[in-house]
Order: sequence, then structure tokens, then C-alpha cells
Amino acid sequence: MSDPLAHLPNLGPKSQQMLLAAGIATPEELRQMGAVAAFSRVKRACSAASLNLLWALEGALSGLPWQAVAHEHRASLLLALEMHERHLA
Repeated sequence: MSDPLAHLPNLGPKSQQMLLAAGIATPEELRQMGAVAAFSRVKRACSAASLNLLWALEGALSGLPWQAVAHEHRASLLLALEMHERHLA
């Protein structure tokens, strides 16, 4: 059976592995969490995750290429991540 996350744009095998390691196994789980919360969970499970994964996750959910997300939504995503991390602390 193929990995359901493989059907999302912007997510290659390494990104899929990191999501699975963080307990995110389906596109629906990713949608419910949102890119910021999913990235935060992945970062706790896999310290090697970089911000490029955040851009890729947002792109997977929005349908935008990760490069466009990094360019156009970087500031708002970083702010949302900071707020999310503060809430967890």
C-alpha cells in the first residue's frame, strides 16, 4: 500500500518519514493540525527538521509551491510558529 502522504505536493520521502515519526500519517491528520502545529510536532520528534519543512507543509495544504510559501508567507508562518511554541511552553 502506498503512503497517503506521498500524494500531497511538496512532500518528498524524507518529509514523509519525519511526519510519520511524529505520528502524522494521513493528509487528514495534517489538515486538522495545520502546518504550524504539524511542524512543531515534527521538530520535537526530529530535531533535523528545518524551516523548509514548514514551507513544504503549508504548500502541501495550500497547493502552493514551497518556494512561493517561503517567499510570500514566511513572516506570518514564523510569527504563528512563535505563538504556537509559546503556547506549548
